[in-house]
Amino acid sequence: MSANRQSGSSPIIRFFKGLYLNNRFFITLALCVLGFFVCFIFDEYYYLMQIVLMAVVILLFLDIVSVYRQRKGIVAARNCPERLSNGDQNTISITVTNRYPFAARINIVEEVPFQFQKRNLSFKMTLGADRSEVFYYDLRPTQRGIYQFGAVNIYVSGILRLISRRYTFDNHKDVAVYPSFIEMHKYELMAASHRLTDYGIKRIRRIGHATEFDQIKHYTIGDDPRTINYKATARMNQLMVNTYQEEKSQPVYCLIDKGRTMKMPFNEMTLLDYAINSTLMVCSTALNKGDKAGLITFSKNIDEVLPAERQRRQRNKILETLYSQKTDFKESDYERLYTTIRRKVTQRSLMILYTNFETVNGMRRQLRYLSHLAKDHLVLVAFFLNSEFNEVLESSPVNLEDTFRKGMAEKLSNDKFLIVKELNRHGIHTILSKPENLTINSINKYLEFKSRGLI
Repeated sequence: MSANRQSGSSPIIRFFKGLYLNNRFFITLALCVLGFFVCFIFDEYYYLMQIVLMAVVILLFLDIVSVYRQRKGIVAARNCPERLSNGDQNTISITVTNRYPFAARINIVEEVPFQFQKRNLSFKMTLGADRSEVFYYDLRPTQRGIYQFGAVNIYVSGILRLISRRYTFDNHKDVAVYPSFIEMHKYELMAASHRLTDYGIKRIRRIGHATEFDQIKHYTIGDDPRTINYKATARMNQLMVNTYQEEKSQPVYCLIDKGRTMKMPFNEMTLLDYAINSTLMVCSTALNKGDKAGLITFSKNIDEVLPAERQRRQRNKILETLYSQKTDFKESDYERLYTTIRRKVTQRSLMILYTNFETVNGMRRQLRYLSHLAKDHLVLVAFFLNSEFNEVLESSPVNLEDTFRKGMAEKLSNDKFLIVKELNRHGIHTILSKPENLTINSINKYLEFKSRGLI
């Protein structure tokens, strides 16, 4: 429902605040002034210019009447979802209805949240009489939290386009930005249509046998002879084999490091947000596979511990928990993380740790706790590869400063691969990924573990 911001003001004040003079009026006025200058040379045209000026005033009055003759000549409403998806393109629409008896020239100026830093979002078009039009635009938020939309301003020009009338629709709305649930729904739809390979998720051949029995069926060419059930074969007088299925109800925990290293930005999003989006996808995939999904977030302290479950509401619990996570710029305490897991997680689980090790020494300070954790659980450490180093590594230095920068880039890049080797040597699995590929790589690694029967 529309409402004018100056509803408490007098009608005269509202009239002048909503009235705007267009460029066409100023051009016409400038021509009149020029004509009067010419009258200083040719006196016989003075009365003609007076008539022209009077005609301009009359046309201006008629143009004002044309747009103010109706109290609500334009009706507009913003259609915005209750929540936005972080890191994704979210579609917003504005529905505009023209109630004037003539085709109106309109200019829509949208007040989007300040986080987007868009101050020139507008639409210009001619809308026919008694017609409605829907305008669409996309917004890509890069941080979670509350976003406040302002008013929808519509400027309607008169028939002669000398003036414009402003309509202000106070569609103020607070919208929460959640982790990337749009991508989560896309993954679920792609999985239902068996098209996950389009996203880069690999089809991984199952190795060996799962230990969870499924059923006994007739032998067909291609079945593994080792699965023949000889007792059932004797009873049925034909070959029967045992079939197995993937083990389900295995706990999968995502451990999110919220320390200062996760505040590093990449493509307008922090590494923490990439880790949160990936966590949502992995947990959703695990729940779809029949496994239990849980969550632990930590930095200096343990902030959230969500036990692994496979209930229907678990996905929403994870989404709400991830929504409120923020970094506190402190050094992460891995010793406290280890003691918390040792005390609260008693069943062997897959632990996916999202963190960011920049140096070998930084990793070695935490290696003791990670190696102890790997004795009881299957540990996967996912950290980030700084793809911006590639530009520096491929460049040719022209001075001493460029040489120093390239040398540092080579050292930091090599440290990442040394970290991978050191962790693998202690029985810890790793993912070294670019931020934009973290979700795909994490899901592929989880599916690989399932196929190998590691969880």
